[in-house]
Amino acid sequence: MSENNILHCDLMVVGTGVAGMAATVFAVSRGLRVAQTGVTGETAYTSGVMDVMGVHPVSRKHLWTDPFAAVQAVAADIPGHPYAHVAVERVRAAMDEFIGFFREAGLDYRTAGDRNTDVLTAMGTFKRTYAVPESMWAGVEAARDRKPCLFVGFRGLKGFSPRLLATVQGKRWPGLRHAVVEFPGCEETGELYPQQLAQALEFSGNREELAAAIRPHLGDAAAVGLPAVLGIYRTREVMDDLGERLGVPVFEIPSLPPSVPGLRLKEAYDEQVTRRGVSLFRQKKVLTARFDEASDEFVLGVGFNEVEYTVHARSVILATGRFLGGGLYAGRREISETVFELPVVQPAERDEWHGTDFLRAEGHPVNRAGVETDDSFRPVDAEGRPLFERLHACGSILAHQDWMREKCGCGVSVVSAFTAVEALAAKR
Repeated sequence: MSENNILHCDLMVVGTGVAGMAATVFAVSRGLRVAQTGVTGETAYTSGVMDVMGVHPVSRKHLWTDPFAAVQAVAADIPGHPYAHVAVERVRAAMDEFIGFFREAGLDYRTAGDRNTDVLTAMGTFKRTYAVPESMWAGVEAARDRKPCLFVGFRGLKGFSPRLLATVQGKRWPGLRHAVVEFPGCEETGELYPQQLAQALEFSGNREELAAAIRPHLGDAAAVGLPAVLGIYRTREVMDDLGERLGVPVFEIPSLPPSVPGLRLKEAYDEQVTRRGVSLFRQKKVLTARFDEASDEFVLGVGFNEVEYTVHARSVILATGRFLGGGLYAGRREISETVFELPVVQPAERDEWHGTDFLRAEGHPVNRAGVETDDSFRPVDAEGRPLFERLHACGSILAHQDWMREKCGCGVSVVSAFTAVEALAAKR
């Protein structure tokens, strides 16, 4: 193998979802030489909002107003939960630093202090979350104050129905109206796609035409809700310009994947970390992994179908996700971890993975399967001993959490990455 295909670094981050991004952000800011690999995909399914903790216990679907109080409650009630490994102040610090990184990259987020926020979704329901993209904030305020709003969709764009939004929320939120208009330049086009529309709105001429199409439907609307397509690289400019042309604030409503807000996060992230010297192996996987005791380092073979690069890393953070991300694999008899073959906490028998009620409120035992760790998020054996001194696991691969039902995915990913990186940085 060519010397150009051999890389030495302090930390190899495996995974490109939120946990992988957070680990890389924190490591670079602490002076570590970082390489990262992963197959982009999960980010396209994110809505762009950042959860900390919204629901506990999930069996009662209890919604929390204060996410940090919820973190403390779940840590007390579920001793193995990732939040049980950290103090609540660390969750705050981790989220602040992560949000600050994107703010510096031009993607601003808004919070309500120590309170969760309810964000309207394309299904006409509200999602409880912590940090909201600025492009959605006018919608949060409009819903909170029950301002009259106009929801606008585009002919040919699937998965977004203004009529559905107005119908579902109409009884509790008076003054809602809806309209479907032609998107500029797409009058003869069949199906439209969010990324295509987002790119088109970065041109002022398209924004002028769109505002002209919406204006006849405005009436007494105090704000206009649109699908999440307000640009990719110049979202603030697109949002402000449309609002000025219409004379009222405009806001995005997170819609079904593929997600433009998720794409914005990924684009902003890639640009920033590349400028800061991170070695990115895009669309690559770790195909082989071992710890070499002689050199006291991890040796990882990276590629797509075959090894193309060899990475020598002093430390590794696994942020590979669960089944969709490829961090866990469900075989016929058991669930396995795919990179280091780490032990996985799981039901004893496959028949116990799921309950008999598919829609059971508390979820299924398989939802909480994952890798057990110590307080530094190092994977441990059955006796609780770290398997490797400088191997950490972060994010949804962790055991004893059900991020989807608990609405804690971003918070768990960010604080576990934060804790792992601080532990590694302290050992330099």
